[in-house]
Amino acid sequence: MLSERSEAWAALVARRLHEVLGALDASGRHGFQRYLATEFQPDRAALRASAERYLADDTAEAAAALARAADPPRQELLRRINMAPGEPVALIAMRSELASCLRGEPELKLLDADLKHLFASWFNRGFLELRRIDWQTPAAVLEKLIAYEAVHEIKGWDDLRRRLAPDRRCFGFFHPALPGEPLIFVEVALVQGLATAMLPFARTADG
Repeated sequence: MLSERSEAWAALVARRLHEVLGALDASGRHGFQRYLATEFQPDRAALRASAERYLADDTAEAAAALARAADPPRQELLRRINMAPGEPVALIAMRSELASCLRGEPELKLLDADLKHLFASWFNRGFLELRRIDWQTPAAVLEKLIAYEAVHEIKGWDDLRRRLAPDRRCFGFFHPALPGEPLIFVEVALVQGLATAMLPFARTADG
């Protein structure tokens, strides 16, 4: 995948890899994660040479060359894996699985850091779209609102209907690559005038 120059063919390879990974059990996925973390390191000789050049001549060009040499091939591999349909979700799930292993396997922190770095770029707030969520929103999104609400638990569909009543506003931030996956919810309760304290307002918002 890393050596392929054709984007179309690289996307096809990424799709095939996505299918293979989808068939793995938890142990197989963990093995693949360890493989990514340990086998795709920067070239030490090239990195050392770039570092020595930068120490001898700290120009912008030397700094850029050092940054390129320090960039692990693993990040480019993850970028190409992301070319397959549905891969953002799979990579997010990968990082979620990593969270439970980092303390016992510190070498996996390299892969976790790379995923965090790439997500910060891919999910830049400039790419997010704010959409209003109401009773006409697809049921799949409404189900996620019920499942994900962590501040004021939504107790089923009747409670959700009340949350989406005319005196309420609910919005979700969506990413173009994940059109059916709301990343952030914002819920607002409309009141008469300005609230004088947060506690009464919180009680109003929660019913």
